[in-house]
Amino acid sequence: MESDKIDQLLKKYFDATTTASEEAILREYFSQEKVAPHLEQYAPMFRYFSKEKEEQFTRQVFKSESRTSRKLWYTWVSAAAIVLLLVGVYFNTTSTSNSLEDEYTAAEIAAAQEALSLLSINFNKGAEKIVYLEEFEKNTNRFLDNEHKTP
Repeated sequence: MESDKIDQLLKKYFDATTTASEEAILREYFSQEKVAPHLEQYAPMFRYFSKEKEEQFTRQVFKSESRTSRKLWYTWVSAAAIVLLLVGVYFNTTSTSNSLEDEYTAAEIAAAQEALSLLSINFNKGAEKIVYLEEFEKNTNRFLDNEHKTP
């Protein structure tokens, strides 16, 4: 009779429908020395579960300390990188702020200004001619549009 009840509980156990009290009955049954011969194959499994349930975990689990320390490390590295970047930009701009007078003579600067002035005058003359071309293009397009509209 007891063997039939254990068989039913085992079936429920392997279907994952047992309650905690039914599992306790199974553990208690299989912890005995006297087990039905056809159920002896399950005894080592339940004995193992009982033994392992008593074992306590003693190793310390690392909490989120490593995550917070990692965030703190990234924050400090980011701040140091920004400071280093700002220092580099400061020294780069102060060392390269040479004026034209330091690099070229007054005669060279005057010659360059004269050449640029001449270029500007000629460019402006060419730009005036473009205005006439734009007006010509508008009139031509107007004429062509009227020609296409009338059959």
